[in-house]
Amino acid sequence: PDDLAAAVAGQDVVIHLAFVIPKLSVTGRDCEQEPAWARDINVGGTRNLIAAMRAQPTPPGLIFASSLHLYGPTQHLPPPRTVDDPVNPTEHYARHKVECEALVRDSGLRWSILRFAAAMPIALRADPGMYDVPLATRMEFVHTHDVGLALANALDTDAIWGRILHIGGGPRCQLLYREIAAKALEAMGVGMLPDAAFSETPFCTDWLDTRESEALLHYQRHTYDDFCRDVARLAGWRRGMVRTFRPLVRAWLLARSPYYRRAHP
Repeated sequence: PDDLAAAVAGQDVVIHLAFVIPKLSVTGRDCEQEPAWARDINVGGTRNLIAAMRAQPTPPGLIFASSLHLYGPTQHLPPPRTVDDPVNPTEHYARHKVECEALVRDSGLRWSILRFAAAMPIALRADPGMYDVPLATRMEFVHTHDVGLALANALDTDAIWGRILHIGGGPRCQLLYREIAAKALEAMGVGMLPDAAFSETPFCTDWLDTRESEALLHYQRHTYDDFCRDVARLAGWRRGMVRTFRPLVRAWLLARSPYYRRAHP
């Protein structure tokens, strides 16, 4: 709490992006494996942040980063998801987001909630969650640079206050996961993995209605192909190495898939 009080002192707006997430948390610990610990940080930290902001002589506005995961599995419903759709959190991460959204709305502060689509890091690392999404799943991608632009533009947009908005890549970034996985793996030089490597259990993602957020924030600049080019550029000479040793790399990736191991013990 003392650190938060110092951080928010004299600020006009606070953007709250801090959260323990599944699989790729920089802490090295997974909120789904340690939900009580993660809730102390996610929900407890949000509560502390709001208290610190309310204690300021002139409380700043709060922009809270939320997620499309709070809608739960929706592939059986016609797309796109809208901000008026009911929430149905099925993961600890999504439950924490729902709790935090309620804290933000009831805070008495100026607030805005931005629910993000799939914003993947530009990095050369195998996401251990990549296998958990069925290949026929609808998924909306949003480039991390576009997320940053949306947040920056939100600081100067009075119309965001008191509203929930979707932040996604728009119609050009509404894909099936098969295409997302295939293009990313090709960008790294690996090539698409067999279907048996991927789950068939419904996953919490979908296409989003982003018309309102784009009209307000003008942030949809990049496509998924741009992201794949970013990954390929980052890989650089390593792509040649991966292609040279592709059978070994693919075997290593397949060994990390619990679904492939189950199908090919």
